[in-house]
Amino acid sequence: MAKLKLDLHEIFNKGWKIDQALNDIIDEAVDKRIPLIEIIPGKGSGQLKKKVIRFLEQKHIKAKYHRIDKDSKNFGRLFVRFKH
Repeated sequence: MAKLKLDLHEIFNKGWKIDQALNDIIDEAVDKRIPLIEIIPGKGSGQLKKKVIRFLEQKHIKAKYHRIDKDSKNFGRLFVRFKH
């Protein structure tokens, strides 16, 4: 199964870059009909993960994907699933 991966460690402190990276990867998944995105906000304080979830829960973004799964084994990882 094809999946895209977005590691946010490099840009964790650049809010606008995070939004841009999330937008780009979601659009790519939709365009290429890729069913899964793995997003790695990292463990840290959890602030980045909260920011990612807030971004994903915006109405216009939420319309593009099916659901979000949190990785039960790895706190610092989220999966965004699509139904194309």
